[in-house]
Amino acid sequence: MSDTLVGEFCAWLGLERRARGLTVETYARDVRAFLAHMSESMGAEAGLGALGAVSAADVRAFLARAAARGDINATRARKLSALKTFYRFLKARHGVSTVALELIARPRPKRPLPKALSEAQARAVVEEIGEVSDVAATQARDEALMLLLYGAGLRISEALALDVGDLPASDDALRVTGKGGKMRLVPLLPIVRQGLAAWLKHHPQARADAPLFTGVRGGRLNAGVAQKQLRDYRRLQGLPEYATPHALRHSFATHLLAHGADLRAIQELLGHNSLSTTQRYTDVETSQLMAVWRRAHPRA
Repeated sequence: MSDTLVGEFCAWLGLERRARGLTVETYARDVRAFLAHMSESMGAEAGLGALGAVSAADVRAFLARAAARGDINATRARKLSALKTFYRFLKARHGVSTVALELIARPRPKRPLPKALSEAQARAVVEEIGEVSDVAATQARDEALMLLLYGAGLRISEALALDVGDLPASDDALRVTGKGGKMRLVPLLPIVRQGLAAWLKHHPQARADAPLFTGVRGGRLNAGVAQKQLRDYRRLQGLPEYATPHALRHSFATHLLAHGADLRAIQELLGHNSLSTTQRYTDVETSQLMAVWRRAHPRA
């Protein structure tokens, strides 16, 4: 019975739903696994009557078993999608339906961990990015920009939106406009202030309403240009592909956390609305500690 149902399901997928061969193959494998699970739990082959009586607990048990075998959220979400499609087929061809699947929340794929550079790599970027260019003004601009990203945790868009007049006087904090127009205050380290001051000496039009970071024609620097500068540098120095301007922001948060900074303070500095967004950096720090342990421990 099970093999016949799966065969009919595959034909229905391919002919009526125009599904690709790989989708048909994958869904068929998922459905077979579910039918085997149901047969095992009932102690008999799962026929149409049993499939119509499937409960939400049955489906959750199937997905939980998949999780125990190591299936990630995205894989379990695909299995759930396969079952929903299978039951659409059962209703269309055999009049069998269940509300159980509507009661199951789709497993959410985990967001990837932020990729941060090591402290040595981040320091090398802000100190050596100028090597990409032979023009003194460009060197000073790129160094100041990377210092701002790593030293203050700004997004590239936030840094490039700044005007010269936005720079604070004396020891005041920098006022940054983040996502959704949300304002935050970010303190500037002395080394960041020095880098900005060095760039302003080369700035083509250092009046208050001029863009802080400019391109070769004097207009506001394009993010693509800054990204290319760092891309050229990382290839020159053999840094990983994730060495991007945004990785410097991730590095800012990760390194602060590693040195004992409070998570709430990091949230404020980054301008995150939710603490759960900032908490992802605790996972980064843990994974980095484990990587160090595996490399260094004699019994690892």
